[in-house]
Amino acid sequence: MAPLKHASKQDNARKASFATTMKAVFWSFFGVRKRSAHDAANLKPLHLVIAALIGVALFIGVLIMLVKVALAQ
Repeated sequence: MAPLKHASKQDNARKASFATTMKAVFWSFFGVRKRSAHDAANLKPLHLVIAALIGVALFIGVLIMLVKVALAQ
């Protein structure tokens, strides 16, 4: 059996920041994912979920605002 690989400090240092995760989620909303393999290896799953929820909330908020503006005119 192969020995278990433990996460080193260097592996943790290569993990993407929350801002990088937000940027990846933002571009994925438009269908532009140039570095998807790199993102899959480096993005933290919890950050992805939080960033996606923030992105969806912003998207819905913008849609509601646009509808209110359109109906007010």
